[in-house]
Amino acid sequence: MRDSDEFLMPEGAEVVGRQDDVFEMRIAIPSDEHGFLGRQCPSCAQMFRVGSDDYEALPGDLELWCVYCGHHAEHSEFVTQQQLDRAMRAAGDLGTQLVQEVINDAFRGISTYRSGSRSSGFGIEISYRTEPFYPQPLPGIDEEQLIRVRTCASCTLRYAVFGEHRFCPVCGLLPADVVALDAIAAETARLDGLVQLPAEVAATLREQGVFTRIWVDTLENLVGVVETMASRVFHAAVAEAATLVKGKGNIFQRLDDTADLFAASGHSDVRTVIDAPTWQRLQEAWAARHLFTHNDGLIDAKYLAKVSSGTARPGQRLTITEAMCRQAITDTEALCRAIAALTRP
Repeated sequence: MRDSDEFLMPEGAEVVGRQDDVFEMRIAIPSDEHGFLGRQCPSCAQMFRVGSDDYEALPGDLELWCVYCGHHAEHSEFVTQQQLDRAMRAAGDLGTQLVQEVINDAFRGISTYRSGSRSSGFGIEISYRTEPFYPQPLPGIDEEQLIRVRTCASCTLRYAVFGEHRFCPVCGLLPADVVALDAIAAETARLDGLVQLPAEVAATLREQGVFTRIWVDTLENLVGVVETMASRVFHAAVAEAATLVKGKGNIFQRLDDTADLFAASGHSDVRTVIDAPTWQRLQEAWAARHLFTHNDGLIDAKYLAKVSSGTARPGQRLTITEAMCRQAITDTEALCRAIAALTRP
């Protein structure tokens, strides 16, 4: 029986221990050129990456979180398919040598065996010769590369994602303001993408109303971002939050009601934190979103009560522009930062 260090393994793989038929192997998983290691969620199968140095410093019994779906499990379960293929190649090389070892033991001392006689026309001849084993190089890792590096404000882990995410790989659910600001940045990126379309494509989409639909969706998404963030912040800061919001419907969709709720709970009035022009523009953006969500954009008296000026009349359809959306994004970011600051010491 060979010792563990007598097996021929490719570079990057090593048999480090053997106890009877149980083997312990170490397979190196190379990081990318930026020093990041791929991880793949065993639940949703999506990829993310973590800084190798940061990852190595984590406790061995750590439970890792999927940045996308929030599944959390022992960190070794987050192996990627390419990493698994690399490990299986190494295991296959070891298995080949183990089979060879068994055969060698079975035929040790036997070179040729004959049964029967040539004259009878019946006979068995067995011969065996060992062949040298040469391991093949392990397959490399060529996974999706990171675009930008994120650093968790709580644990300082560096990681990279490839889509909308809500969790830190170590800490779990991200703070409400981090999620909100990421979502707002995505809205800016979407508008920037429209600007980069070829002129012919842009003209076709504009004629079909796609641009207008995207601008309306931007306002809808901004209201949703604030609603989700304000709710999380309020419930985390106010012990009796569930009682205070009970029966008040979608209170965090309504700017003044949200401001009143925080103020009544002992926090600053966000309307005094944000300058008056910004608050007025937010009111108008929220009113425009409500108009398109509930009245197909047709102007009514409720909308006119919210806007500060303009030539719009009841029955007309409100016009949404890219400039309006970009201003709403800037104002919403200021609002989210103000709400996050309300409950900080």
